[in-house]
Amino acid sequence: MGRLKRFAVVGDVHAEDESLAAVLDASAGTDAILCVGDVVDGRGDADRCCALLEDAGAIVVRGNHERWLLRSEMRSLPDATDVAQLSQRSLAWLSSLPSTLELTTLEGPLLLCHAVGEDDMSRLAEDDHGYALASNDALRRVIDRGYRMMLCGHTHRPFVRRIEGLVIVNAGTLYREHAPGFTIVDLEARVAERYRVEGARVREDGRTALP
Repeated sequence: MGRLKRFAVVGDVHAEDESLAAVLDASAGTDAILCVGDVVDGRGDADRCCALLEDAGAIVVRGNHERWLLRSEMRSLPDATDVAQLSQRSLAWLSSLPSTLELTTLEGPLLLCHAVGEDDMSRLAEDDHGYALASNDALRRVIDRGYRMMLCGHTHRPFVRRIEGLVIVNAGTLYREHAPGFTIVDLEARVAERYRVEGARVREDGRTALP
C-alpha cells in the first residue's frame, strides 16, 4: 500500500448499508478506505455492510458492537443485529477484525482504532481538557507510543484536534439520527474534508486544517 497520503475515514456504520454504499463510491480514488468499526447493530442491512467493506478492500478495525455481537452480549439493544441474519462470510470477516491497526502515512505512524487505542469504550470529546485528558489512561498510552495521528470514532461526534503531538480525527458516524457523514484526510494539503451523507446522497460539508 505504501505511505498513505489521502484516505477516507468512515465512522460507526451501524448497518446503514445505503449510506455506506454511497460513501464507498464517493471515496474512489483515495489511497485507502479506513473504518473505525461498529459496522453492526442498526436499522439497515448489516450483512450487506460487511460485504461492501470487504469487497471494497476497506481497512477495518473492530468496535465494541462487533465485540458484543461475537460474544452474544447486549443483544437486547434497540436494532441489535441478529447473528442468524449474517452470512458465514460476514461472521468470518467480523471475527477476523483486529482491535487496532498501525498504518504508515506521509507524516509517520497512524493508529486506527475504535475509541481510544485498545480501549473500545473510552470516550474522548472535542472539548475535553484538563483533568479529563490527564485521567484518560488509554489516550496517554497512545501518545507515549509516538503515533502522529489517531483515527477513531465511538462517540458519533466528528472532530479534528491535536493533543500534544498527536493529531486526532474522529470519523463521526453513518447512523441516520446522528448527522451522518465521513471524512477524507489529505496529508499533502493538510486538510480534513468533511462530507454529509443523506441516504444515497453525499455532499461536501466543509474543510478543517489539520492542526
